[in-house]
Amino acid sequence: MIRTILWFVYFWLYLIAIEPALLKVNRLTKEGKIAERDQLTAQVAKKWAQSLVRFAGVTVEITGEEKIPSGPVLFVSNHQGNFDIPILLGYINKPKAFIAKIELLKMPLIRTWMTHMKCVFMDRSDIRQSLKVINQAAEHLKEGYSMVIFPEGTRSKGEFLGEFKPGSLKLGLKAGVPIVPITIRGSYKIMEQNGFIIKPALVEITISDPILTDGLTKDKGTELPEKVRQIIEQGLKH
Repeated sequence: MIRTILWFVYFWLYLIAIEPALLKVNRLTKEGKIAERDQLTAQVAKKWAQSLVRFAGVTVEITGEEKIPSGPVLFVSNHQGNFDIPILLGYINKPKAFIAKIELLKMPLIRTWMTHMKCVFMDRSDIRQSLKVINQAAEHLKEGYSMVIFPEGTRSKGEFLGEFKPGSLKLGLKAGVPIVPITIRGSYKIMEQNGFIIKPALVEITISDPILTDGLTKDKGTELPEKVRQIIEQGLKH
């Protein structure tokens, strides 16, 4: 319990401490210095995410990072726990944004950083809004920003892999960027397994071979979600 309390105190104190960096990011945005803004945002976000994971006593092991192509990609990952976002943000070197749940917009400071990162916020109960968000995310991919999507739509809170939501990979097809499957193993052991009490754990991240989407036929595009799901599921069995 003490570790959990200290972690949440650290979480918010760190956000307050990097407020000057956020002010600089806001200024760079107003000045139109987008490349400089993006570089600073990625650096600060990565350092913050790594510190959160380390403070929780978590060890992260990654295999396959050399398989990530240059240029924008769509990372497609399973979703075991709340720590998945800081783990992927902090331990995969490529800058990335997330397709996140709309509830995160209620969190001050975090929503501002996520907006600068080019994250988009989806209300899964609103089909029209979800389609709009998918199109927005596809535009970000076309602009050169990599994105992360959790196609299960919610945390599994365990080792099993849920069903992928229909149309969850459409943005990869729309943007014509490579899809990079990611398998996360063990992140649910940090919180979800313990009644949301934070405990140290080992988390293994496996990055699989990218799947090219540019020029895919309609039939192949339809088969893509199940193909990616099988790759991720296979990774869970290792």
